[in-house]
Amino acid sequence: MPISAGDFRTGLTLIVDGDPWQVLDFQHVKPGKGAAILKTKMKNLKTGSTQERNFNASTKFEPANISKKQAQFSYAEGSIYNFMDNETYDMYELSEEQVGFNKYFIVEGMEASLMFFEGMLLAVSVPEKVELTVATCDPAIKGAPTNQTKDAVTETGLSIRVPQFIEQGEKIVVFTADGKYAGRA
Repeated sequence: MPISAGDFRTGLTLIVDGDPWQVLDFQHVKPGKGAAILKTKMKNLKTGSTQERNFNASTKFEPANISKKQAQFSYAEGSIYNFMDNETYDMYELSEEQVGFNKYFIVEGMEASLMFFEGMLLAVSVPEKVELTVATCDPAIKGAPTNQTKDAVTETGLSIRVPQFIEQGEKIVVFTADGKYAGRA
């Protein structure tokens, strides 16, 4: 069933110019004259590139049939990330480009979803929040306000701002959408 550009929502996957795209952000714009347009920020799921595009609100698109499969992250070797299917024990490889920003949220043994389009492995999606261990952080400043933050680096290499009371070796919860501190684990 075709999808109208006026029915876009964040996370929607559709076929544009023969490739699967995911809507990251969109905004309806109604100029003083003429038809409404839709300003979108989209990600090409095959190449990983993002683009800003404008569409007429009445433009129709075919939905992209993205299938997901649960897998466990096994290990990274160089710039290749290896995942194991939980049911068939098949191994899947993703390049660092395919994993993208999610590389900062993947730890050994973690469950993730692999995304497929027409049998081709595209990307990995991670949960909304993940637990990470603080590998290094600045020392706490005595007498500093409780709302003041300091720099820290997680076990995966993510640089993050954390509250003063967080110490090296502690587990924290991080939002995967923007890589921000969510709380203690």
